[in-house]
Amino acid sequence: MEKLYYPCGMEEIKKYRTILFYKDYFDDFNKKQRIKVRNKILWTLRVIETLPIVPELYLKHIEGTDGLFEIRIQQGSDIFRIFCFFDEGNLVVLANGFQKKTNKTPKSEIDKALKIKTEYEQNRK
Repeated sequence: MEKLYYPCGMEEIKKYRTILFYKDYFDDFNKKQRIKVRNKILWTLRVIETLPIVPELYLKHIEGTDGLFEIRIQQGSDIFRIFCFFDEGNLVVLANGFQKKTNKTPKSEIDKALKIKTEYEQNRK
């Protein structure tokens, strides 16, 4: 049985951001993925936490939205996106994720992420 790969010594690396899993939205997506994909997701999340400036290859603002970003993951020929947004500067809140099968991100996935963002903002007040 394959196990998730957790790099040793990650606790010693400076974190510029903290990732928050809001409710079960991300976890539900992540549990459905193959181990190699889950490892790549974990690796990408660590990149986002530990690099002072994150390249657009890994984190990109969604045009036409108010603060919605996509975390970009590629494992082999498979492409995945996880939507997120920032809270209080360095807190990255994960929303929904999906496997990308076309060049254009489905509007339904963006709408779902925006609803999660609104829900988060209303519940933290």
